[in-house]
Order: sequence, then structure tokens, then C-alpha cells
Amino acid sequence: MFDRPTFISLSPNVQKDDFYIAFKLIFMPWKWKKGKDIVELEEKFKNYLGINFAYSFNSGRSSFLAILKSLELEKESEILIQGFTCNAAVNPIIWSGFKPIFVDIEKETLNMDPIDLEKKITSKSKVVLVQHTFGFPAKMDKILEICQKHNLILIEDCAHSLGAEYNNKKIGTFGRVSFFSFGRDKIISSVYGGMVVSNDSVLAEKIRKIQNEYKYPSRGWVIQQLLHPLLIGTLVIPLYNFFGLGKVLLIGFQKLRIISKAVVSTEKQGIMPKYFPRKMPNALAILALNQFKKLETFNNYRQEISDIYKRELEGAGFQLLKMDNNKTKNVYMRFPVICNNNDSDKILNFFRKQNIFLDDGWRKSVIVPIDTNIEKMKYIKSSCPMAEEISRKIINLPTHINISLEKAKEIVKILKRI
Repeated sequence: MFDRPTFISLSPNVQKDDFYIAFKLIFMPWKWKKGKDIVELEEKFKNYLGINFAYSFNSGRSSFLAILKSLELEKESEILIQGFTCNAAVNPIIWSGFKPIFVDIEKETLNMDPIDLEKKITSKSKVVLVQHTFGFPAKMDKILEICQKHNLILIEDCAHSLGAEYNNKKIGTFGRVSFFSFGRDKIISSVYGGMVVSNDSVLAEKIRKIQNEYKYPSRGWVIQQLLHPLLIGTLVIPLYNFFGLGKVLLIGFQKLRIISKAVVSTEKQGIMPKYFPRKMPNALAILALNQFKKLETFNNYRQEISDIYKRELEGAGFQLLKMDNNKTKNVYMRFPVICNNNDSDKILNFFRKQNIFLDDGWRKSVIVPIDTNIEKMKYIKSSCPMAEEISRKIINLPTHINISLEKAKEIVKILKRI
């Protein structure tokens, strides 16, 4: 009952140094909103990607909203987006007055299928939003070729893929413009946060002006995010198995708005929360900078954990992704496993009994979280059959820095036993 549980997505990247930074910032309200750390984070991003312009926002959603506003498209323009995605990628399209058109995915990569992409282009199509699911790069050469052929703007959704590469070129540098997320379970985490990057000087100037127009989030919202790693680390996780007290505390903290949810209920119905769009507050830039310093360590460790999964699960009756390792450098935000049946609920329930909580919400729906109203997202049922099939059969394994090599091997043994 007192064993510390294992989670896949409950602030998985937080280490002691992140905890102490968040704790100190609680008592430094002058650093919450404005500050030099915002500019430093933008500069470090530019240098890391070798790109000319970078602008920070309080989330990937705010980043995407700024991009869509800068493009000055006609209302009802079509944005091509893959099935098996998060409502956080779909909603900004709807909130901006555009129409999402869903493209099916490839079974081998969980990314946009170039063949289905070309089929779904119409005279109203203006933008392709390519997602690099779980840090596995999409087939950028084929997608770029299609975009050029049909005169479409390519935007990269790099929320899962900071540090990934395709043909020795960093993900985020292929599109006319790209955005990243620093959400609580992303490659680096500041609970909320995002970045827009581009080499297009005209577009970048428009995004800079939009960033200046946006307000900072409220002080209450900032302190919510600072409290998140503190309360999760000191109360929720340690007490999770103490008669379920940790779970009760988590629900209570979220209902009382002491800490934030990754996706609120209104977003699942296509409604925009009032704290979007906003610019990046300085306190979260400080958290992101500290995580950014550890990016290579994080990604190398994810590779090490993933090597264990690949080695131990190969030929064990599961479908693993088939990537062209000559072209791609993956960063494994998750390690997806496709089961040969639809019993993902039974598998996850079995893991829960072993004190391992693997339900990260990326399953059972082509647009996650599970309880998202897909009609409000403008999804047409059966339009992405492969995405629908994958969503029924997928489970994700943890790769983050707080999963030990021994725990990864234990997860494999349990999975094989099932």
C-alpha cells in the first residue's frame, strides 16, 4: 500500500532541482510575469534549432493560435490535420474560424499518411499541420513534396518532438513555421508553455506583433502552475496508495483550481478557456530553461529505456513501430505498443494492480482525451479508419527520466505475462 506508484504522464520530468526552483518562485512574485528569462529562453531555442526567429507563449495552443492569426487566411479555409491527435491541436483551428480536415495515419509511424493527405486536398485547402507523434518524425520529404505541388503552407506540430531529426535536420525546421509545447508530460516541461519558430521574416514579424498584443496570464494562473510540481511530488504521488488519498487530493486540487488540468472540460466541447491565448510568463520560462539544460540527458535516457522495450518485446506478439533509422532520430516521448486485440482496458487494469499507471489518455478515440466530443471537433466517423483502429489497440509505455531501467524491465515482464 505504501509503495510509490509509477505514472506515465503525471509531471514525469520533475527532478529535485525543478522542484526547488518552483518552490523558490512561489515567494518571488516579482519574477512571475515579466523578466529577462523569457528572452533567454527564446534565444536558446533559436541557437539550438539554428533558426532565425522564436517567440514564446503560455502554451502550444496559444502558439498555434498566433500562427493561424498571422497567416491571415479566409474564414472556412481548410487545415489538413492527422487523425489520432489531441484536441489541443484541433481546437485552435476551430477557434480561428477554420475547418479541420482529418487525414488518416500510417500504422508504421502513427503519423500522417502522405497517400491519404493527397486524396483529401481540395480547392479550400490552405495548410498542412504535420504532427510528429510521440517524437517519431513524419515522412517529411513526401509531405513537403505534396505541399509544394499544391501550394500549401506547412506547419509543424512539434509538441512531442523537441530534439528529433529527419535526414539529419532538426524537426521544427522543415515547415514555414513550427510550434513546440512544454506541457507537463512533454519532452521538457514547465507545466504549461510553448514556442513558435520560423525562418520567414515576414511571418515572424507578424507573430512578434501578435505576441506583443497578447497579455500575460493572471498571477493566479501562474501560481497554479508553480504549485503543480510541488503538490504532485509531495502529496499526490506519495499518498496515492494510502487508502486512495493521493487520488482524492489530485481531484480536489483540480476542482478547487489550486493546480491546473492539462485539458479542461470546456475544451473537450470545443470552447476556448479564458487563459488562451497568452504570452509566456517569466516564471514558467525559468522552469523551461532549467529543463532545457537537461534536454540531451532526457532524450538519451529515453533512448536507453526504449532500447530495453524494443529488445525485450521484439517477437513477443506485439506490433512495434517500424521507423527508417537511416532517416530518423526519434526522441521517444512515449514508447507505443499496438496490441493484437482491443483489450487495452484489461491490460491497463492489470498494470494498475501492480501499482503502475499507464493510461496517458492517448487511446480509445481518434481525438484525445477519450471524452472529447469528436462531433464538436468536426471529425467525420470512419474518415480515418487506421487512426480509429490504432486508438482501440494502443498502449504507451513510459520513457521519462524518473523511470528506472529496472522498472522498465519489470513493465516488460508484466506485459509479456499478460
